[in-house]
Amino acid sequence: MKFIIATNNPKKLKELERILNPLGIEAVSAKDLGVKLDEVEETGSSFAENAFIKANAAFEKTGMPAIADDSGLSVDALGGKPGVYSARYAGENATDEDRINKLLEEMKNIPDERRTAHFTSSVCCILPDGSKIAVEGICSGKIGYESVGEDNFGYDPIFIYNNEKTFAQMTAEEKDKVSHRGKSLQMLQKELKKYLEEN
Repeated sequence: MKFIIATNNPKKLKELERILNPLGIEAVSAKDLGVKLDEVEETGSSFAENAFIKANAAFEKTGMPAIADDSGLSVDALGGKPGVYSARYAGENATDEDRINKLLEEMKNIPDERRTAHFTSSVCCILPDGSKIAVEGICSGKIGYESVGEDNFGYDPIFIYNNEKTFAQMTAEEKDKVSHRGKSLQMLQKELKKYLEEN
């Protein structure tokens, strides 16, 4: 079965492929299909609402089962910011580096014990019959003082897991085991398996 993944982010697509392939599901992007998904307004006040908006738009446009993830970083000392605005935190066309620099600047006088944060990943899957599966994974950690690690994806280089290393220092396998998206996709995998067995 083919599922359209409602993202323009190739790294996010890779993570979803790793989890879905063992279920016999082929994850395809709009680009693979030669379809242009319109940029949807992420007007939701939560990650879950935004994930549904994106998945539903892809489902309606293509008629294919669709999966969307909305995820972001919430920093306790900043009252939960950047939260649902994680991707737009430093302005519309900002790079990952711009967003990281803005966050580090805002955190510069925050002591170690108050640098706690968590990533959230909300995944919405709209199935061929129009029913939906919604799951959410959370991973707690803290914000470092500088970017560390090679794999530069979002806020990964400043998010320290388990006081050991940043997400950017982990292998894909290590990250999938503990990350917010790894957790939400494992839940999705279970729910999809159940759905596929029943249908």
